Amino acid sequence: MKKRVLFIDRDGTLIVEPPVDYQVDSLEKLEMYPKVIRNMYQIAQELDYELVMVTNQDGLGTDSFPEDTFWPAHNKMLKILEQEGIVFDEILIDRTFEEENAPTRKPRTGLMTKYIDNSAYDLDNSFVLGDRLSDMQLAKNLGCQGILLHSEPAAHDLPIVLTTTDWDKIAVFLTEANRVAQGRIATVQRATKETDIVINLNLDGSGKKAMDTGIGFFDHMLDQLAHHGKLDLSVKVKGDLHIDEHHTIEDTAIALGEAFKIALGNKKGIERYGFFNLVMDECLAQVALDFSGRNWLVWQPVFKRERVGGMPTEMFEHFFRSLSDHAQCNIHVRCEGNNEHHMIEAIFKAFARAVKAAKQVTGVEIPSTKGVI
Repeated sequence: MKKRVLFIDRDGTLIVEPPVDYQVDSLEKLEMYPKVIRNMYQIAQELDYELVMVTNQDGLGTDSFPEDTFWPAHNKMLKILEQEGIVFDEILIDRTFEEENAPTRKPRTGLMTKYIDNSAYDLDNSFVLGDRLSDMQLAKNLGCQGILLHSEPAAHDLPIVLTTTDWDKIAVFLTEANRVAQGRIATVQRATKETDIVINLNLDGSGKKAMDTGIGFFDHMLDQLAHHGKLDLSVKVKGDLHIDEHHTIEDTAIALGEAFKIALGNKKGIERYGFFNLVMDECLAQVALDFSGRNWLVWQPVFKRERVGGMPTEMFEHFFRSLSDHAQCNIHVRCEGNNEHHMIEAIFKAFARAVKAAKQVTGVEIPSTKGVI
C-alpha cells in the first residue's frame, strides 16, 4: 500500500503563534494549540499516515532570530509530544526570509522533493494542515488536500476540504479519510484439484455483483448477499460439477470467508455485531453475526426437501459453517416457514443485512475490551 502523509505546520497549528512578533523564541511563549495533543495522539497511534512537520522560521540563525532562542522552545515542544506518543517521521525547517523567494520556503516544495513523483507515496490522499493560505497553496503545489485551521473560510481556488479551529473535528475528518483511502477490499484465488476460484470483495461497495459458480440458484443467493449487504462482489468458480455440487459450494464458502477476513483487516472501528429479522411471505428468518475472530455456527432451520434450485439443501448449513470457519465469525441462523425456496432466500438476505450492519465503521477503536479480535 502506498504511504500517505500529513504535512503539518508548526506555529498556529501545533502551537499557538504569538500575535505580535510571530516567533516562539522563549519557553514562556510556548503554548500548545487547544486539543492538539489528544487528537494528534489518536492520529499518530490509530491512523496510517506519516507525520511530517513543515515550518518556515524567518531568518533562523540570524540576529533577528538567534538559534539559541529557537531550539529550547522547539525541543521542549517535541519532548511534550514525544512523551504523549507523538513522534514525527521528518521535521523540515526553512530558515529564509519571505523576500528571498527560496525554493525551500513554503508554499514552494523544495524541502519535500522526496515525496513528489514518488510511487511509494499517495499524495492524492495526503493532507497539509496549516493556519495560512500559504499552507493551502503548498497543498496545491504538492497535489494534496488542505485542512485550514481558521475561523472563517476565505475565497480561494485552493484544495481546502475542511476549515476549522477545532482539532476534534480534524481527527474525525482524518479518521474517515483514512478509512476511505485504505479501502476494505480483498482478492482471493484458491485452486485445488477440485475447484479453481477467484473472488473479489469490496466491503464498502454499492452492491455490484458478478457471479459465475456454475450453479444458478447458488449465484442467485450470492447476488442477494452482494445486493442487500452493499458489497461489491464477484465470484468466478470452475468446479467439478460433473461429480456433484459439494466441492464448488464448500470451496466458495472457504474463499469467501478468507476474503471477509482480509477485507476486515484489524477491524478498527467496526460495529462488529449485526442481527436482522427478515420476513419473506410466510417465512421469518433471523440471523445474528459477530465478527469476533472466533468461528461458530448455530444452525436451526430444518428442510424437508432434498434439493432446492438444483442445490442439495444439506449444503446450505455446510456453506455457512465453512464461511464461519474461514471468516472467523459467529453466525446464528433460525428460520421458520413452509416454502423452502423462500426460507433459503430469506436466510441469505438476513445474513446480508447482518453483514451490512456489522461491517459499518462508526469509531476508531478495536471493538473489544481485549484490544484485539
